[in-house]
Amino acid sequence: MSGALAREVDVVVVGASLAAAAAAKRLTDAGLEAVVLERKKLPRHKVCSGILAPRGHRFLIENFGPLPREILHEPTACRGVSFHFPRAPSISMDFDGGPTAHLHRRYADHWAIQRSGAEVLDGTTVVGVVDDGSRVTVNAQRDGEALDFRARHVIGADGPVSVVVRSVYPEYRKSIPWFWVGQKFHEIESCPLDPEYFHFWFHPDLGHYTWSHARDGRQIVGVGFEQGGNFDAAHARVAAYLDERHGVRLRPAAASEGSPENFGPSLVNRYVFGRGNVLVTGQAAGFLNMMAEGMSCALHSGAIAGESVIEAGLRGRPVQEVYRLMVASEVRRCTDQWNPIKIAFERPHEADFRASLRQLRTPDQMRLLLDVWSFLRLYGRFGWGGQMLAQAGYRLLRDGYDPRRWL
Repeated sequence: MSGALAREVDVVVVGASLAAAAAAKRLTDAGLEAVVLERKKLPRHKVCSGILAPRGHRFLIENFGPLPREILHEPTACRGVSFHFPRAPSISMDFDGGPTAHLHRRYADHWAIQRSGAEVLDGTTVVGVVDDGSRVTVNAQRDGEALDFRARHVIGADGPVSVVVRSVYPEYRKSIPWFWVGQKFHEIESCPLDPEYFHFWFHPDLGHYTWSHARDGRQIVGVGFEQGGNFDAAHARVAAYLDERHGVRLRPAAASEGSPENFGPSLVNRYVFGRGNVLVTGQAAGFLNMMAEGMSCALHSGAIAGESVIEAGLRGRPVQEVYRLMVASEVRRCTDQWNPIKIAFERPHEADFRASLRQLRTPDQMRLLLDVWSFLRLYGRFGWGGQMLAQAGYRLLRDGYDPRRWL
């Protein structure tokens, strides 16, 4: 404790993210007092492509209302995903239900958190979270002064480098692989890539995560690689490949940005949900899908965290017990988006992979599947490959898949 008189509230939500907005809205709708603490001044910048999956798009509209134009980039919508491969032809898949929003995270997050109904304190840094079993003390600083809270519950929705996770699980950060994801923004000379799609490369020589798409008159070229690698070198390799393979001619980058990312927990079910009266949600918990689109699962898992606090109070049950039971559906949904069996047989990304695959000749289908397999082997060095295949095989048997449904 800092010595300041602690303010009593029902719930403190750490971070002014989309996950925080979803949690806060559930809490305030139930009549609880929720205070959101955000380290940066709002509206704050967020490193993100902004391409939203269909279920996240639906969630925003259903819970926060029609999306105003000012929270969107140009183009304002995305039709789907185009996958590119080293040997197989490229394929494009439209999202189920039509185009989705292209969010400008600086304004979209701020819009959602304002509409949540919670009190929001920006410029507030959380320095410690201590759970004594009955209440959680949150020590924070704002404008150089101590600002302390005593809450029934705390929800950590503060992204991959989470102070809440660090407080509850001091060793967790060391136990998972970390990646650097960066993107550069280029003026366009010529770009044959369809601006209505998000483009993703299953190419092991380009890195763990390679993408490109149009935004606000520029072309984003993004790369993801193991932390400790060289961003400029990785980006230059991708830019040269896009020029040679796809005829993408770009001017030197006008701007760049990047951030550390916790890829992996959603691939092998190594999520972290908190302890005692402290819940962790969104990307802080490990929710992130294969396309590195974390907004949809952040919104849904954040809402579940808020609902768990409410349900635990109504039922007189431990909040961790309730949360882990309720969030299991979101865990499965997110993890399924890494599962090659699910992608082949079902539609975890809300786009029809099989329909696109059927349009290719049989030799090209085989090349595509081999290219995907070669790409997924990248993760084998972290011990993920075997775990992923074991999970895929288990679900194949459990759900009774018929191999004749492959195509």
